[in-house]
Amino acid sequence: MIVRPPLSALVEAWLLRHEQCLKWLALLLGVSSTVAIVQNWHPWPMVLGLPFCLIWILCAWLHGERQLKYINILFTALYIYGLARYAVLGS
Repeated sequence: MIVRPPLSALVEAWLLRHEQCLKWLALLLGVSSTVAIVQNWHPWPMVLGLPFCLIWILCAWLHGERQLKYINILFTALYIYGLARYAVLGS
């Protein structure tokens, strides 16, 4: 009988293999979000900021950085709220 590792172990292994690429992607998203803020390209700062926070949540989970994880969970919730509000109200 073949025993497979749980899905969480597979996800964690994938994250560990791709952590540096994810951090570079997060940097690109963060810079892009900042440019969108400066240029007033609403709602792009939220669209770009949401995956930025999700990447940092996943990277924080790898290393047990609880404070970073919870700060990014808060920002993720705010981005989701802002995007939902934008979708419902328009602008």
